[in-house]
Amino acid sequence: MKPTGADKNGGGRMRRGFLPEPIRRLAAHEGRVLGSFPLWIGRRRHQVGPDERAFGYASPQAATVYGLAFVCVVETVGVSFLVREWPAVHAVLLVLDLYTVLLVLGIQAAAVTRPHVLTARSLRVRAGARVDLTIPLHHISAVRRELRFQASGGEARDDVLELAVGAQTSLTLELTEPVTHVPLLGKPREVTTVRFHADESGELARALRSLVA
Repeated sequence: MKPTGADKNGGGRMRRGFLPEPIRRLAAHEGRVLGSFPLWIGRRRHQVGPDERAFGYASPQAATVYGLAFVCVVETVGVSFLVREWPAVHAVLLVLDLYTVLLVLGIQAAAVTRPHVLTARSLRVRAGARVDLTIPLHHISAVRRELRFQASGGEARDDVLELAVGAQTSLTLELTEPVTHVPLLGKPREVTTVRFHADESGELARALRSLVA
């Protein structure tokens, strides 16, 4: 019996949606993280045009990331020693541990190679390979340079996007119109306040104010 058109379309939908959306998003995120290594090694930046200004933000997290990578390397060596008498187990755990180290270093690689980007029309706020939000400059009503630290247990507002680096933000943008933030996991939401960090927060604040004015 030949499949009907509905069966064919249904089968196509099943094939396209074989993996759940969260899994596809996580896989795409890991692909972006791993794809940052060639840029990092080549000292290049992701999608920064010749007439655009880049502002880094990765400095506060560098020590933490490198420290975590070192701990993972030590753990890899220790586990390899403990399971050396079981070659199959040793091989599997070694691959998993090395991949973990690669992903940890990829967090820093993605942050370094994907800076914030300021153009004549918009500000592209990024957080490694996890967040990429474009804010039109005419939507910005206020720019504040303020150092804020994340407080655990605080109530998060749905209209506030906080992209802390090293548990801190240094710039706050108030918007006249909401912009849509699509998180790595979860539903999109409209935000009217964006808090983020920039290593040269003063320079970015001055540049934003001059363009917004």
